[in-house]
Amino acid sequence: MREARGDEVNDRGMRRTLVGTVVSNKNDKTVVVRVERLVQDPHYKKYVRRYSKFMAHDESNACDVGDRVKIIEHRPISKRKRWKVQSTVSKTVSV
Repeated sequence: MREARGDEVNDRGMRRTLVGTVVSNKNDKTVVVRVERLVQDPHYKKYVRRYSKFMAHDESNACDVGDRVKIIEHRPISKRKRWKVQSTVSKTVSV
């Protein structure tokens, strides 16, 4: 397996990987991950933050709200889940 531009290449082909923040973990074995990207405004040339939310499969229910996670593209698991949590980048500090 090798990595090219953030995408992993292996036997299954190119699978996109994204890094985002968990915003909800209320469903069983499912987390909602918010991914941020920067888009340049065509007129003013200023970079603006845009967000997308993805439902990802979390087999062990290990993710908490606020965790930074890496998700990988996966076969359809349910109606809205096409991503799987690959690893936790950083955990939230609980007070």
